[in-house]
Amino acid sequence: GGLATSPAVIIAARAIQGIGGALLLPATLALLNSLFAEGPQRNRALAVWGGAGASGLTIGALLGGLLTQHFGWPAVFFVNVPLAGLVALAALAVIPRDPGRGERRRFDIPGALSVTGGSTLLVFALVEGPELGWGSLPVAGAFVLAAALLVVFALVEARSADPLMPFRLFRNRSLTVGMLVTFVYMATFGVLPYFLTVLLQSIHGYSALQTGLAFLIPSLAIAAGTQAGERLATRIGTRASLLIGFAIGVPGTAVLALGFDAEVGYGLLVPGLIVSGVGQGIVWTAMWIAAATGTATHEQGVANGIASTALNIGNAIGLAVFTVIADLGTGGKTGQ
Repeated sequence: GGLATSPAVIIAARAIQGIGGALLLPATLALLNSLFAEGPQRNRALAVWGGAGASGLTIGALLGGLLTQHFGWPAVFFVNVPLAGLVALAALAVIPRDPGRGERRRFDIPGALSVTGGSTLLVFALVEGPELGWGSLPVAGAFVLAAALLVVFALVEARSADPLMPFRLFRNRSLTVGMLVTFVYMATFGVLPYFLTVLLQSIHGYSALQTGLAFLIPSLAIAAGTQAGERLATRIGTRASLLIGFAIGVPGTAVLALGFDAEVGYGLLVPGLIVSGVGQGIVWTAMWIAAATGTATHEQGVANGIASTALNIGNAIGLAVFTVIADLGTGGKTGQ
């Protein structure tokens, strides 16, 4: 019982964190892509940004394990408050002010409401489908409403004088490729942390701290891959870098599957974690380079918002699909 363990509190906290993350991801990318010129300079900045994310994953996994083990899981929410406050204050001093805008834009409220509602319902249906059943009324209804709202969004954007998501941006082939690769990346590589956590904690009985330590190796491998991705993109191009990243990551993930057995230890996971992590890091850097290439500076926020949305929807779809496959493979067993 109690406030700290209330499901409503958990949902509210996750929702607030999700909104914050949804605002920060495209904003930080737009800032980098506006401050650094397209080419080697921007590629390097995106690699540093990607490496910082991988480092944050490492530190966050360890810190989360320590906090959970010693203070309980609510501590992982409370620790973000002073950290976010410090970052916000630092941003005021470090980030340059936006230039003055001579042209005022109208906020596309119908477009924002329809796409937010449609995307939210789609993610809800995908996440709850394996649990409630794909033919259940809530899930089927969510799919229908999501489709209707997304059609409304498309109609609104096509007719709006100042659309939230100008469809003309998709004439930029690099942005379209970047968006599709981001979707595929999160629908495949992006679901691995969830299944690794289930394997380590539910099957092998790792504590939160032990799980955080286990994530050190893949986090370091991904960080190394982000730096390699920048060098490859600068020397041989974004397309070739993406192909190389997937060519490394896919076999690495296949090797990783050898360690997904209750009878084997963590050691069998290590080779796959390293190879897959390097491939993931290369793709991660290259796909954001692709999403930013060829887009005007004043439209970087919209372009990166599109790619970020593809990232989140891809993760939801991938997790739903692989959860169904895993459930079929285990016959509904929990692994206990």
